[in-house]
Amino acid sequence: MIQLKTLEDIKYIKEAGQIIYETACALKKIIAEGITTQELDLLAQEIIAARKARPAFLGYHGFPAALCISVNEEVIHGIPGKRKLKAGDIVGIDIGVDYKGYIADAAFTLPVGLISREDEKLLKVTEDCLYLGLAQAQVGKRIGDISWAIFNHARASGLEVVREYCGHGVGFSLHEEPQIYNYPAQGPNPKLKPGMVIAIEPMVNAGTWEVEVLADSWTVVTKDRRKSAHFEHTVAILEDRQEILTAW
Repeated sequence: MIQLKTLEDIKYIKEAGQIIYETACALKKIIAEGITTQELDLLAQEIIAARKARPAFLGYHGFPAALCISVNEEVIHGIPGKRKLKAGDIVGIDIGVDYKGYIADAAFTLPVGLISREDEKLLKVTEDCLYLGLAQAQVGKRIGDISWAIFNHARASGLEVVREYCGHGVGFSLHEEPQIYNYPAQGPNPKLKPGMVIAIEPMVNAGTWEVEVLADSWTVVTKDRRKSAHFEHTVAILEDRQEILTAW
């Protein structure tokens, strides 16, 4: 069941989104060759705790960190650790924040130093897919309009979208209905209504759309081990407009 939010609810989700924004800004300043993914995670934990919030991912179904940090061929759900970032890497950072019981979720992918033109294209197309999807997040549109916008742009650019994972409702819990596929899937295709809060998150691969999960039971990687990018925002659907609650 889709849980609609009041304007008061959305205000608190936006405050969670503001903490994500501040965390993202701090992380972007220190991402560089030689830093470990664990150091990024510890900084995020400090920032979130200082704002009297908590990481929404930490402990969620047993996940052991505050951030999902996915490097290169890792699509999503990478576990922070001792891995040092290298020049030429691309690093996806997914942040969820729970503030007073209200949750926002966002992700971005950044280059580490100079990256190839192919990787630059992957990052740009994926971020463009996010904003094309967001443009469809309006009253009267359907979830499928978001899916088609993302899918068409990725495919027209010679890239592929991941099928097994998707966007979702968010706010009262981390994952709510509806599911928001990044391709034209079969199944429910509800209309967007005022009060819906959703996380739109294209995951775009340089090669095949197929993925697999590593032995840690969390890290999702591309099956052909080519690179992947991930961008995400939480957006509220209002009567006369939309509002991105995690904007930076």
